[in-house]
Amino acid sequence: MAVLKRTGRTDAIRAVLAFTFRHWSRRKPLVAWIAGTIALATLADVFMPLFAGRLVDALALLPDDRETARDAAVGAFAAMVGLGAGMVVLRHIAWSGVIPLTLRIMADVGQDSFHRVQRFSTDWHANSFAGSIVRKITRGMWALDTLNDTLLLALWPSLVVLAGTMLLLGLQWPVMGLVIALGTAIYIALTVLFATLYIAPAARLSNAWDTRLGGTLADAIGCNAVVKAFGAEPREDERLAQVVGKWSRRTSRTWTRHTRHSTAQLVILLLIRSGVVATALWLWWRGQATPGDVAYVLTTYFVVHGYLRDIGMHINHLQRSINEMEELVAIHAEPLGVEDRPDAVPLRITAGEVRFDRVTFRYGGHTTPLYRDLSVTIRAGERVGLVGPSGSGKTTFVKLIQRLYDVTGGCVRIDGQDVAGATQTSLRSQIAIVPQEPILFHRSLAENIAYGRPGATPAEIERAARLANAHDFIARLPKGYATLVGERGVKLSGGERQRVALARAFLADAPLLILDEATSSLDSESEALIQEAMERLMQGRTALVIAHRLSTVRSLDRILVFHQGRVVEEGTHAALLHRPSGLYRRLFEQQSAPESNRRVSG
Repeated sequence: MAVLKRTGRTDAIRAVLAFTFRHWSRRKPLVAWIAGTIALATLADVFMPLFAGRLVDALALLPDDRETARDAAVGAFAAMVGLGAGMVVLRHIAWSGVIPLTLRIMADVGQDSFHRVQRFSTDWHANSFAGSIVRKITRGMWALDTLNDTLLLALWPSLVVLAGTMLLLGLQWPVMGLVIALGTAIYIALTVLFATLYIAPAARLSNAWDTRLGGTLADAIGCNAVVKAFGAEPREDERLAQVVGKWSRRTSRTWTRHTRHSTAQLVILLLIRSGVVATALWLWWRGQATPGDVAYVLTTYFVVHGYLRDIGMHINHLQRSINEMEELVAIHAEPLGVEDRPDAVPLRITAGEVRFDRVTFRYGGHTTPLYRDLSVTIRAGERVGLVGPSGSGKTTFVKLIQRLYDVTGGCVRIDGQDVAGATQTSLRSQIAIVPQEPILFHRSLAENIAYGRPGATPAEIERAARLANAHDFIARLPKGYATLVGERGVKLSGGERQRVALARAFLADAPLLILDEATSSLDSESEALIQEAMERLMQGRTALVIAHRLSTVRSLDRILVFHQGRVVEEGTHAALLHRPSGLYRRLFEQQSAPESNRRVSG
C-alpha cells in the first residue's frame, strides 16, 4: 500500500510538471531568454565572493606596498560594482519576461479548462459541483504563477549558484568543494523527501477539503431561495461549520508539517555551516589559504547558505503549487465522455426525420440496458408526444437524439445521417430545446433570447418574444430587453422564464424541436399563453413533446407510450383512450380523477 501511495505521489508530480513543460514548449524562445538572463545574473553571486576575497588580500598588502594594494583594491571594488550592476539589469530583464509568460500560460490554461469542462458529458456535470469546478480551475491557474516563479526565478538560479560555487571552490581546494557538495546534496535530498513524502499527502487532503468547502458554499448560496423557504439558515450554518472544522483540522496538520520541515532544514544548515567554517580554518592553519581566501570561502558560504535556505522554501512552494494544480491537471486528463469522431462531419437537417434503428442503451455502471433493440421512426414534420411513468425512458429518448450519450448498440439517424458520425455542434445547433426548467444566464433578456442565434437584430429578438407571448411582460420592465434576469433567471417567474425559453427557440428556428412541457406548475393564465406559443412553435417542424400532463398531447399527430424502456403503445389521443386496459388510458384516468374532484369540491 505504501508503494502504491508513493507511486501516486510521483505520478502527480510528474503529471503536473509535464503539464507545465508542455505549456512552456509553446513559448520556447521566451523561456530560453528568461532562463539565460537569470543564469547570467546569478553568476554575479558566484564571482562576487572571489573579488571580496581579493579585496581583503589587497587590504592586507596595504602596509607593505600601498600602490599595489590600492590598484588591487580598486580593481576588486570595480569588479564587484560591475557584477552587482549586471545582476540588477539582467534580473530585471528576466523578471519582466516572466510576466508575459505566466499571464499567457494562465490565460491558456483557463480557456483550455473552460473549453474542456464545457464539453464534458452530461453525466460528468451531473456528478460535479459547479463551485468546486470553478475552485479547481482558479486555484490551479494561480498555482501556475507560483510554479513558474519557483522554477525559473528561484530553483534554476539556486542550481546555477550551487554548481558554480562547487566548481570554483573545488578547483582551488578539492576538499572544500567536496564538503559543500556533500552538504548540499544531503540538504536537497532531505528537503525533497520531506516535501514529497511528509508534507504532500497532508497538503493533498487539505486541498481536497478546500475544494469541498467551495462546493458547499456554492451549493448553499445557489439554493438560498430554498434555504429561506424552510427557515433553514441555522441548519446550513451548522453544515458549513462541520465542513470548515474538517478543513481547518486538515489545513492545520499541513501547516504544522511545514513548520517541522523548516526547523529540520535549519538544523541541517547549521551543520553545513559548521563544516565549511571548520574546513576553511583547517586550510588556513595548514598554510593553504590566505586571510583573503578564508574571507572568500566564508562569503561564498553565506551566499550558498542563503540559496540553500531558499531552496527549502522553494521546494515547499513547488510542492504546494503541484498539490494545488493536481485537480486542474486531472480535469485535462479526464476523458470527455462523448467526443466527436476523428472523421466527424457537419450534419445537415432538411426534412427532420428521426429514426431509432435497433438501439440498445445502458447508463454507465448499469448492467441492465434501459433500451434493448428499440426501433422507432418519427416522420418529418410529425408532432409526437412521449408519455409514460417516471423512469420509463422518455427523457433518455431525446437525449440520445441530441447525442448527450452514445448508444450501446444500433444507431440514431436524422434524415438518414448517423448522429454518432456528426459533429456535436452541428447536430445540436439544429435542434431547439425548451426544457422543463428553463435555465437563463445572468445576462439581459435580449442576450438570453438571442442565445440560439448570435447576432440577431433587436427587431428579430422582439419578434421572437411576441411569438412566445413574452413581449408584453418584457415591455413592462423598467429596462425592457436590457433587464438582467439574475442567476439562472431567478428574477423572473416560472411562466416568464418558460416564455423566454420559447422565444429563444423561435429565434433559433431549428427544423427539429424538443419540448419538455412544464405547464403543470403554472397558473392558468401563464399556462394558456405558453400552450398557445407552443402550438405556434410546432408548426412546420418535427416536434417531440415530453408530456407530463396528458391533456397537453390531445392535438398531437401521434403519441408514444413508454414503459420500462419499451414503446408499449402508440397512436392518437382518441385511439389510445379506446383501449380498455391500455397504459395510456390508465394514466389519463389517474390524472383526470383528481381534477374532477377539485372541480366538485370547488
